[in-house]
Amino acid sequence: MKYEAIAIPEPIAMDDSIVLEGDAMHVLSRLPPQSVQCVVTSPPYWGLRDYGIAGQIGLEETLPQFLNRLVAVFAEVRRVLRDDGVLWLNIGDGYTSGNRGYRAPDKKNPARAMSVRPDTPEGLKPKDLMGIPWRLAFAMQDDGWYLRSDIVWHKPNAMPESVKDRPSRSHEFLFMLTKSERYYYDHQAAQEPALNGASRNRRSVWSINTQATDHAHAAMFPPALIEPCILSTTRENDFVLDPFFGSGTVGLVCQKLARRFVGIELNPDYADLAVERLGALTHKVMRLKAA
Repeated sequence: MKYEAIAIPEPIAMDDSIVLEGDAMHVLSRLPPQSVQCVVTSPPYWGLRDYGIAGQIGLEETLPQFLNRLVAVFAEVRRVLRDDGVLWLNIGDGYTSGNRGYRAPDKKNPARAMSVRPDTPEGLKPKDLMGIPWRLAFAMQDDGWYLRSDIVWHKPNAMPESVKDRPSRSHEFLFMLTKSERYYYDHQAAQEPALNGASRNRRSVWSINTQATDHAHAAMFPPALIEPCILSTTRENDFVLDPFFGSGTVGLVCQKLARRFVGIELNPDYADLAVERLGALTHKVMRLKAA
């Protein structure tokens, strides 16, 4: 019989903003409980892009495997979220592959091409819209989260599609989920202008342009989508967590709004890019390699 002692990793001290390179589940397990006030994140979408990194989320063989992985990650997120904290979760949808192992380029969007693609999920048909955002939202609701709002992110400058048999998509969902029935929410901090020039409580459809980038990370949050989330559910100097940090846009918004952040990113190239964008001299970078 083989015997091996497993050392328990030391908890990560959270005394300032930090970028952590590593697998989200492993890194989250080292964060103190109830240490962040707010989470704003957009995990990889299923079957959309191959980032070329071992352990990446988004290329699971089946849709249930993808959903179960995310539910597990967000269960660990719930542990590190304060009892009065809020999770803002952006997730996109997709169509079944018809069991083609690839995605052909669209003449209006060549970047959509992929050499790998999961099979059509059981119970769905070719060309079906999969309903991934709502499947994930309901799975998280079943896991104990409070599903408080479904925000429609309307993209006025959405990427064109060459489809002729359905409307072109120009929206994604942003879900507001909470750990508890009562939580911190400052509705005045994120009000929007009304038609009469006054301010009103923010509505559930947000028209925000996507933002082009010269960086390697192609799926960037627009800061205008992040700002209302942070303004309404944090105070100055609170910690904001993004477990899928990418190129660090959540961190940039936190800097602007005088909040601290914790960014977790699996891809070392994206972690380097985030640190470069945020200012390497002002933020600590810890390299955590998944065992």
